Parts: sequence; structure tokens; C-alpha cells
Amino acid sequence: MPMKIAKATFATLTILFLVAPLIAILPLAFTSSVILTYPIPSWSLRWFEELFFADAWRRAIVNSLIIGTGTTLLATALGTAASVGLRNRLLFFRGSIRTLFLLPMVVPAVVLGVGMQVLLSGFGLTNSYLGVIIAHTVVAVPFVVVSVTGALAGIDERVELAAQSLGASPATVFRRITLPLAMPGVLSGAVLAFATSLDEVVLTLFVAGPNQRTLARQMFSSIRENISPAIAAAAFLFIAATVIIGLILMLSRSMLTKRTG
Repeated sequence: MPMKIAKATFATLTILFLVAPLIAILPLAFTSSVILTYPIPSWSLRWFEELFFADAWRRAIVNSLIIGTGTTLLATALGTAASVGLRNRLLFFRGSIRTLFLLPMVVPAVVLGVGMQVLLSGFGLTNSYLGVIIAHTVVAVPFVVVSVTGALAGIDERVELAAQSLGASPATVFRRITLPLAMPGVLSGAVLAFATSLDEVVLTLFVAGPNQRTLARQMFSSIRENISPAIAAAAFLFIAATVIIGLILMLSRSMLTKRTG
């Protein structure tokens, strides 16, 4: 019993340590003051109104949705295809190739930013939506690979072999057996890819132009110029969107598990 109490206490303190910065900043999204300060003089939604009605913030939100959606679709497709290919045990240097796919997770963002700027400028893709989507996809694909690889590892290969023995083609086996069973991992990877794109700042600074200013970049610029409670309101939207997406993902995974089970 004492050990259980100690573990529960340690877990609670760890959770509080992790969420303390959020608890400190989120209430300031509803302040009526023009500065981030406690105590809050009165409650107001004025900073949320600024997010949705000020041209700079509204354009940044739209850009983030456009770039995040494009990144999610591209990264999910590429990451899923890579995970399926890396599943082949006959592939030479499979471990080394998997490591190459995961490199963007450990390479400094500044190094990636400089490299992406040089590469994309050669193709004339800097200061364009496509260029930003490609840059974000580079850092989002590893998360999809990790998620989908874990889902594929849990699939019993005998199910696929049984489908092949009944005359199903490889494409049919993938479409009717492998992909539905791995769909929870694919959905998790898609959510991680969208969150990665939504939060990316450094690559955006290197490859995006004024018309591709995302919400994260707008927050970064606002912090440098003037610390406004609008930043807290934007952070609140970030967290609320993450929670909603997470709940949708949990519901989708539960429904898929029941359907495939």
C-alpha cells in the first residue's frame, strides 16, 4: 500500500509539473488587460475576437489549416508507404533505411531549415504553400513511420497469408486486410503529422514568405514585437484543437477496433 501511494503521488506531481505552464498561461487568454499579468482585472473575450477578426491573425489561422492539411495528407501517404515497405524482411539494410527515415526527428531544425531553403530555392518553391508543405512533411513523416510501424507489428501475418492462399492479390490484401488493421496507427500518425505542422516555426521561417505566415510563426513574431494576451488566446486554441482531435482519434480507434474485432 505505501508503494502504491508513493507511485500515485509521484505520478500526480509529474503531471502537475508538466501542465503547470499551461495552467499559468491559459486563464490569461480571457483577460481584459493588454498585458499578461496577474491578477486578472476582469474577464473578456476580446483577444479571441482579435484572433478571428484581425487580418494578420485570421490569415495565419487559415494558412495553418491549409498547410497542416496538406502536410497531413502527404506525410500520411509517404509514411504509410514507407512503413509497409520496411516491413519486408528481405529488404537489404532495412534497419539503416529506417534510421534514415527517423533522422529528421534528431537533426537540429536550423540545419534542416537551411538545407530545405537551399533545396527548395533550386526548384523555385520557396515562398510558396507547396514549399512549406514539403518542408513540414519532412519533419512529420518520421512520426507517421513510427506510428504505422507499431501498428503493422501487431498484425498477425497469418491473416494476410490466408488471404493470399485464397487467391487475393497483394493489392487486395493490403486494401482489405493490412490497411484496415493498421488504420488506428495511420490515424495516430496523421494526427501527429498535423500537430507537428501546426507547431513548426523554424522551417517556416526559412522557407515561407509573407503570404504563408502560419499561426505559430505569427505567435513567434508577436512575442518578439509585443507580448500580447492574443498569444495566450492562440495557445488556448492550439490546446483545444489538440484535445478535440485526440478525442476524435480515440473515438475512431475504438470504432475501428470494434469493427475489426
